[in-house]
Amino acid sequence: MKTPDTAKRRALGACAALMVGALTLTACGSDAKNDDKGSDGSGKTSSAKILISAKNGSTEASINSTGVRVSDGTLTDVKMTVAGAGTAVPGTISVNGSAWKPKEQLERGTKYEISATAKDTNGKSTAAESAFTTVSKANSFIGTYTPDDGSTVGVGMPVSFNFDKAISDKKAVQSHITVTSSGGQKVVGHWFDAQRLDFRPEEYWKAGTKVTMKIDLDGVEGANGVQGVQKKTVSFTIGRSQVSTVDVSTQTMTVVRDGSTLKSVPISAGSPEFTTYNGQMVISEKYRKIRMDSRTVDLANAYDISDVPDAMRLTTSGTFIHGNYWYNKADPPFGRQGTSHGCVGLQDVRGAQGDTPAKWFFDNSLIGDVVIVKHSPDKSVAPDNGLNGWNVPWSEWVAGSAT
Repeated sequence: MKTPDTAKRRALGACAALMVGALTLTACGSDAKNDDKGSDGSGKTSSAKILISAKNGSTEASINSTGVRVSDGTLTDVKMTVAGAGTAVPGTISVNGSAWKPKEQLERGTKYEISATAKDTNGKSTAAESAFTTVSKANSFIGTYTPDDGSTVGVGMPVSFNFDKAISDKKAVQSHITVTSSGGQKVVGHWFDAQRLDFRPEEYWKAGTKVTMKIDLDGVEGANGVQGVQKKTVSFTIGRSQVSTVDVSTQTMTVVRDGSTLKSVPISAGSPEFTTYNGQMVISEKYRKIRMDSRTVDLANAYDISDVPDAMRLTTSGTFIHGNYWYNKADPPFGRQGTSHGCVGLQDVRGAQGDTPAKWFFDNSLIGDVVIVKHSPDKSVAPDNGLNGWNVPWSEWVAGSAT
């Protein structure tokens, strides 16, 4: 059965706290209000110099590098608020008193105010202020990505970005995203269109390796007048190798883990009218139970099942491998004939709690595991229909890189 892609990949946008790297700092000078008179009223200026990352009056300030530093002195107090609303922005002064930064990433298109005070070694005070506006949503772009930081995934899991705006300078954007593997595999990016960029090695990832993705898009111009705002390092681990092959001609799936056959499972693929795609497909989502409604995939009123058990997504367009409890108990199709609307069905019970082939496969699968379908009368799955770029030959994959 098929259902639409309802789960969004996690964005590195304003909803997530990002790692703040080295502060890009600007001396306030004439760009901010300063009071450098000594606390003793002598008129002597303090040797402490406060530097605020965003210039007073700036309108395209970074949401990542905001902060305050002081030279030849220590910070005594820093206050940051949302202008107008007066909402405080929490932050911390470093142990040595030389720097302050907010605890979380700032919002785009928001005006902020910072006021800071510091003292030099003689106790003389200085102060500085800055009011600025962060880069707007209209003038910036973000990319949602998969997989999640800290996750363990299967050997077929690509790194996949979907940008919220069309990217015209693909080279600039791709060159500021690096993906490396502890296994030493060469990783190459490939653009499917102006908004999707995936990374993968030539062969499946080596089991047990660590993959690190460094995103350094803050301030990078991806299109005319549109800059990136993301700065973060993400890492994930490749688990054991599991590749399962569905042979439609025999209605059987063979599960191979780390080179050895784990189990052979009877399945029911697509019917002659609604065939299953051929090709290499990657599990992108897992649901113990999910509703599948044929109207969402333009199949009129063919079905509407509220609790499809042990379901795992293989394509964006709605191909799943899932449990089936509504089959004809007097004439089970598993291992004999294809009866689905394009999905791969396994014997199951309602509620997903039985000791069934579908539950076994669900429990033994990771997001990122590979499911290969062969000998179906259908065409091969499109490589951008889900996380299925493995269907692109390596030479073509490399040709789709912008760097």
